Amino acid sequence: MTSYPARVVVDLAAIRDNVRSLASHARTAQVMAVVKADAYGHGLVPAARAAVQGGATWLGTAQVHEALDLRAAGLRTRILTWLYGPDAPLDALLEAEIDVSVAAPWALTAVHAAARRTGRTARIHLKVDTGLGRNGLTPGQLPGLLDAALAARAEGAVEVVGVWSHFAFADEPTHPTVLAQAGVFRDLVALVESRGVTLEVRHLANSAATLTNPAVHLDLVRPGLAVYGLSPVPQLGGPEVFGLRPAMTVEVGLATVKPVGVGQGVSYGHAYTTTSDTMLGVVPMGYADGIPRHASGALDHPGAPVQVGGRRLTVAGRVCMDQFVLDLGPGAREVAGDRVELFGSGADGAPTAEDWARAAGTISYEIVTRMAPRLPRTYLNEDPA
Repeated sequence: MTSYPARVVVDLAAIRDNVRSLASHARTAQVMAVVKADAYGHGLVPAARAAVQGGATWLGTAQVHEALDLRAAGLRTRILTWLYGPDAPLDALLEAEIDVSVAAPWALTAVHAAARRTGRTARIHLKVDTGLGRNGLTPGQLPGLLDAALAARAEGAVEVVGVWSHFAFADEPTHPTVLAQAGVFRDLVALVESRGVTLEVRHLANSAATLTNPAVHLDLVRPGLAVYGLSPVPQLGGPEVFGLRPAMTVEVGLATVKPVGVGQGVSYGHAYTTTSDTMLGVVPMGYADGIPRHASGALDHPGAPVQVGGRRLTVAGRVCMDQFVLDLGPGAREVAGDRVELFGSGADGAPTAEDWARAAGTISYEIVTRMAPRLPRTYLNEDPA
């Protein structure tokens, strides 16, 4: 029997409802729920099932093993996977009827070879770099690769079903690069179609663009963060503004509670010192569990917030590998085992992942995805269907 003091609680009904809300934002497009990174820390298979139940007709993974795990779990929805090296199990992907992104000439060669070995027609999406400067074919590379793809199509080995790209500034909808990248994408799609390719899907919009830029919804939108109820544009509004609610709550029981005097240094380096006689509570979670060390607190710099007994407190002192400390205050009545909520939906007044992101100088994507695999996941509102 495994016993662990902390847990991640995931509300699958929230994921289903979030996908429905995203679909209402993009009524002209299909929805691909991006479940990469273990569904942003929420649990790959349970989250993917909930997303499909909410109306997602595609699933997306960066890593190929996650796509294969989805198929092994019985999910038959269209799946696209996109980030792999020359040693990727392409034969297995094609045999599992998983769509594969092609972002470089060598990748087309490898996919073509896998199609010949397996006797399967590879469904490929051409990934084009429209200005992000990351993965993808440059506009100069596309014509030559398209020639090779059409030759492979002529022998029945490859079918070009999609063209796609990523924005550099989707979280800033009015940034000039957004319009510029959309224009480059439109031109590259036109090039592909001019060669006699009938595309099944053109896709460009991530969570932010799904919520803020209807002009780029096209045939398919690819929300990731928003599927899990977090706002990709917190400067424009929280989840509730877009009809979303966070699915993840992280909670833990206090390990110890003890009285200390005024002037007591707390945790490594004594970055925090008590200003009165008080009670300290030890929370048995640390950076090995995914708690950012940048969430540490000092007297002149409050740490990340938590909720204890209906009170909002902050991390006192440095976050350690397996624990951090709270100054519970004079006369605190908490005892070992009492619940600490690190973050959740915010509906009960507790902090959110966005609150933690601001405290740690990062983004909510990082807060939820870094919750460690050793933390047990508990799922609420599973749909038996």
